[in-house]
This record gives sequence, structure tokens and C-alpha cells, in this order.
Amino acid sequence: MNGHNEDGNVSIDYSMANSDIQLRNKQDGSWLHQEKVSEVKRFEDFRTIDWVEDEMDEHRRRLLKLKNVNSVSTSLRERVVSSCLNWVMLTLMGVFIGLIAASLNIITAWLASLRMGHCSGHFYLNKSFCCWGEDEQSCSNWVPWSNHFPLSYLAYVLISLLFSFTASILVKYFAPSAAGSGISEIKSIVSGFAMDGFLGWWTLFIKSTCLPLAIASGLSVGKEGPSVHYAVCVGNSVAKLVSRYRRSAARAREFLTATSAAGVAVAFGSPMGGVLFSIEEISSVFQLSTIWKSYFCSLVAVATLAAINPFHTGQLVLFEVSYDTDWHYFEIPFYIILGVFGGIYGIIVSKLNIRVVSFRKKYLGNYAVREVFILALLTACFSYFNEFLRLDMTESMEILFHECDSKFDHRLCDIDSNKIPLITSLLFATIARMGLTIITYGCKVPAGIFVPSMAAGATFGRALGLIVDHFYQSHKDSSLFMTCTEGSKCIIPGTYAFLGAAAGLCGITDLTVTVVIIMFELTGALRYIVPTMIVVAITKSISDKWGKGGIADQMITFNGLPLIDSKEEFSFGTNVEAAMCSATVCFPADPDSAITLKQLRTTLRASDYKGFPIIESPPSPKIVGFVSRSDIEYILEKFGNTSESTDEYVCLFSNDRGAIPEEAIDFSSILNKSPLTVNITTSLEYIVEVFLKLGPRYILVENDGCLAGIITRKDMMRYEHTIHTLHSTDTSRIKEEEFNDKVWKVMNDVTNDLKRNIGRLLHNDENRYL
Repeated sequence: MNGHNEDGNVSIDYSMANSDIQLRNKQDGSWLHQEKVSEVKRFEDFRTIDWVEDEMDEHRRRLLKLKNVNSVSTSLRERVVSSCLNWVMLTLMGVFIGLIAASLNIITAWLASLRMGHCSGHFYLNKSFCCWGEDEQSCSNWVPWSNHFPLSYLAYVLISLLFSFTASILVKYFAPSAAGSGISEIKSIVSGFAMDGFLGWWTLFIKSTCLPLAIASGLSVGKEGPSVHYAVCVGNSVAKLVSRYRRSAARAREFLTATSAAGVAVAFGSPMGGVLFSIEEISSVFQLSTIWKSYFCSLVAVATLAAINPFHTGQLVLFEVSYDTDWHYFEIPFYIILGVFGGIYGIIVSKLNIRVVSFRKKYLGNYAVREVFILALLTACFSYFNEFLRLDMTESMEILFHECDSKFDHRLCDIDSNKIPLITSLLFATIARMGLTIITYGCKVPAGIFVPSMAAGATFGRALGLIVDHFYQSHKDSSLFMTCTEGSKCIIPGTYAFLGAAAGLCGITDLTVTVVIIMFELTGALRYIVPTMIVVAITKSISDKWGKGGIADQMITFNGLPLIDSKEEFSFGTNVEAAMCSATVCFPADPDSAITLKQLRTTLRASDYKGFPIIESPPSPKIVGFVSRSDIEYILEKFGNTSESTDEYVCLFSNDRGAIPEEAIDFSSILNKSPLTVNITTSLEYIVEVFLKLGPRYILVENDGCLAGIITRKDMMRYEHTIHTLHSTDTSRIKEEEFNDKVWKVMNDVTNDLKRNIGRLLHNDENRYL
């Protein structure tokens, strides 16, 4: 009997009496050379969820409840209790997520301030709270670590290193799944794949603990992506406390989608933005009922965050601002420049970051903690000298977004000063932030890329705004500015920073409507909806023309995660026979060809297949049905332990002949007599549609009613990636590997030279004292 597992690989090959099937199609998938295809390397980390089987199980449970219900009132009460329980669970999840978000905001702000000094009266307060009601520049309660530059600089660097080192150690030894953003894996999980431990309690704890440390260390990472991860961890962990949700993958998916929306909502203070994010980015199949649940969970989470009021300003995020000045049509060309920047930023950062991640996986896998330490050292050493890099990114954006008025005293608003050094500083911060994001995103700490991208866009936007404002101040009489009212503000540089942040966010995520709504909810500036839409449209157009999608989608492909993207258009030009696997474990239904109990148990022990096709007999492999492994194990558990006297009992998967013999086990009750089946000539594009719309784990392939093979979701994705790899003549990958080898050699040479020089210095010092 040949074997086919859930993923389409041939993994066993052994014989049993009366069960060896010779199929017409000899293709067994071995030609795919899957070990050479990087895009499928993590498929085995995920288990496929069969949405069709899950729905059937849910339907059977509903029917069983109806049978046990004695009256209409009892049935109504059951439905009311079930409905109320859904909303109670969503409320608990939303409150939990809001509490975590508020706590992380407070802790992150305190740790970030701690790098510069401490509050003399209350050590646990950050600088903002310590100097509440005072000017922070002349605040007497806030004590810097030193008034001497070298010592304060050293304290800043050492504390940054301590935070990053602690975060990387905790992630490495306690929860490796807590590293990175987690959005790519969540997209795969929500689409119908399960990954053990990725959404558990322990991952939630480590992610929540290490996220403030990573951000406060100054690393160019954000909290928005990780916020989605810890929020979904809450949804998964809380739902599993209730048995009815633990058994139903469909209901669990609704909770995961709803909590992903809540994660974005608390990160940006944007409930509707969170809902749209879950639709546009996370979910491949989105039902109307899920939208309402996502909104409700986001609303509860944001309401909890607002009730705690972590910043004591009534604001949900640090960079919440409002603009009371309208925009002008002559500014549209500058908005287009911001859109072009966003598109170029997304393409460059995504491409180079993936190259860095490729290098990291190949050479730095065993040096994760040291890599984070060096990144933190590099970031802290030169970020200290630039205000827009030294400050926490959200605090920096609060300054950059701000409209200059009597309440805002900052050098950005100094009209009489020379703007060239300030513009240079902003442009340097933009380039530096891009470089730091490229080399940092993907390291082994909780790391998001949304806020770093927004920060890079904000510094570029503010620089452009200052240039445009300077031109206006020098040419007020120009007809170009005739729409500006005399004595009022005309150019608001803060709005350019705001729009630049939107461009950066759109460029790196490839999201459109979500970005517009998030930026609107972020500022409350309804009048800047049109400029935001213009910027996002330009960015999206450039990304679609020359880019490869958002960073999360690119990471899914690069990391080899299983996901059929509903937004992708598939064109194979072949039929299912090309991608199916014809070597299949199947059981005969004919009593004369039936396998014994011993053979059945041997098959189960030798394989981890999730189900088995049932055919009439080896000579006539007509499809009779399909049985799942869990159902077989349930029957065997009821039957009891095997003894030598029962080893030869036959296993009957069909009782069409009537009475069951004494020395036989009846499996007919678990037989699915109508499994999903397609003809061998069916186009592969149609198979993709079936997998997307219905979500089965497998589809049986028949030829004239006989079993010809089986295809799973992973088989289809393996085929797509493998065909692309086999037929591509991409020399860039070879050149990239050669370049990585040279870089690694240079790094080793530099390290060895440093070790020799340090050893020589130590040896000379010893001789001097001797």
C-alpha cells in the first residue's frame, strides 16, 4: 500500500495482503524536488483545517441538540444562551486586549524615558508624567543620568543594550514564536492552517513582556504588528477555555479575525481601521456576521483603553492631532511627490529587507542574541545625535504632525531660523530610519514595521512641508498662492508629515482603504481625507506596477508559509492530474478484500494521515467514500484493546450486504459517502476556486468513477511554487547568494582581526606589568 499524507507527499511504501492498488497515473509527486523549493519549507509546521468537515461536525452537533430538546422553549433558551455567550466572550477578549494595550503604552513610555534619566520623586513615572503641568525643558523633578555629555551618552547606550538583550534572551529561550510581527503566520492560520503553540498563553506572555523592551531599546521596530499577534493570542487562548469553541474551527476563526481587528484598533486608536484591516489584510473569507463581531470587539478594546487613559490626556495614541486649516489645490503636486515616495519606500525596503532576512537565516541563525545586541548598539550609538531618531517614534511623530501655534514651542516652528540644517536633519533621519528598518525588521525580538515606516514618511513629509512653506514665505505675491487668505496660515508642514506617514504605511503594507481610515481616525481631520486618498492612490499605483505586494505577503512566500491568496489570479494552463498525488492510502469496502484489525492499526501507527479514501476493491477501485482518522480512532477506542484473538477481525467500511459477521468491526457509520470529488480532467484553476470557496482539506480525483489520486491545499501550493522554481532562470538569486557569501566572509575576517588585535593588546599589557 502506498501512502499519501495530508500534504501530498509520498512518505511510506509497504504492502498488505489484498490492499495493494495499482493506479493508472504513476505520478506520485516525487518529481517536484520539494526540498529545493524554499517557498514550501515550512508547510510541515502547519496542519490543514478542513472547513467542510468542520461545518459537518457543527451541523451534527446542532441536530443532536435538537433531538435532545424536549420543548420549543428549551430550544429557544439554548439559542439565546449560545448567542449571549458569543458576545460575552467577545467582551472579555476586548477588555483583555484593552488592558494589555494600556499597560504596554505606560510601560513603554516609562522605559523609553528611562534611557535619558529618571523622576526624582517617583522613579516609576516617565518624563511626561514626572513633569506634568511644567515645561519639560526646565522640569526640576526630572533628573538626567548625567549633565556631562559622555556619561549621559554612555547611559543611553548601555540602557538600550540592556533592554534589547533582555528581550532577545526571553524570546530565544522561552517563546521563539514571539519574535517578529506574526501577521504573516496569522494570515495563514486564519485561512485554514493550525500551528501549535503560536497563539498560546506562553507566547502571549512573552510577546507582551518583550514588546516594550524592544521598542524602548530604540530598535527600529513598532508595536502595531505585534499588537495584532498578542490580540489574536488572547482570542485563541480565551476561546479554548470553552469546549464548544475549542471543537469548532469556524467559530475559532471568527474570534481570531475579531481580535486581530481589536489589535490594530488599540494600536492606532482606530476601531473602524481595525475592522477594515481584518478584512483587507487578515481574512481570506469574510462573512457579514464577522464584521459586526470584529467591530464590537474593537469597540470594547478601544473603550477599555480610553477608560484607563494611559496618557492622561484623553488621547488614545501619542500622535493624535487635529487640523483646523483647509488644504489648497496647488498642493496636489506635492501630495503626488509624497505618494511617489511611499511607493519607492515600500519597494526598496521590502526588497532589501527580504535580502537581509535571507542572509540572517543562512548565517546568523545561531547568533540571534548577539545580532540583536549589535543592532541595538549600532542604533543607539548614532541615533542619540538626531532628535528625530533619539526620541521614541510615536513621540517623534507627535512633534512632526503638530501644527505650529502658540501652544507648540519647537524649533520646527522657528520662522526666523535657517531651515537648511533642520531639513538636512529630517532627510538624514528618513534615510537612517529606512536603513535601520531594513536591517532590524525580522530580528529575534517582537518587531513591527508599521510605525517605523510611518516615522520615515513623517520625517520626509515634514522636510517637504518646510521646503514648500519656505517657498511660500519667499513668494507670497505669486499667483500660485492666490487662494491663500491674507493673514492666515497657508502651508501647514505638519499635514505633510501626516500624509508622508500615510504614504509610508501604504507603501509597506499595500493597504489602501484601511490606511485612509486609520489616518482619519488618528487625526480627526476630515478635511484631509481627499489629500490622503490622493497620496495613497499614487503609492498603491507605484506598488502595483513595480512592487510585489505588502511586506506580509512577501514574507509568507519567502518563509514558505501555506496560504492561498484570494486576491491573487491563478493561471496554470493544466488540469488537476498535473498536481495531484496518485500514491494513496485507501481501504477496500468489499468484505472479501477487507483488511484486518492488525493491518489497520499498523497503518495508523505508520502514518499520520488525516483520512483515507474507501474503494470497492483493489481490482475495481471505484470510489465508495472517505473516512477520517479521528473517527476510526473513536471506533477503535470503543472497541477496546487489541488481543491476539481479535487481530484477525476484519474491518468493514460498508454494510451493503446486510448483517455484520461476529468477527468483524463495523466502520460503516463513519463513512462519508459523498466526499468532494472531481474528474481528472478538471482545470487546476477550478480546484483553486473550490479550495478558496469551500475550504476542504482534500479533494478526491476520479477517472471513470475510479480513484485516480488525491489533491490537498498544500499539494496545489507546492505545485505552484515548484513549477515556478523549475522553470525560472532567475540569475539574481545566484548572484544574491554569492554576494551573501562574500559579506559573511568579510564579517568573519573583521571579527577575527578584532579578536587578534584585542588579544595582542592584552598580551602587551601583561608583559608591561611583568
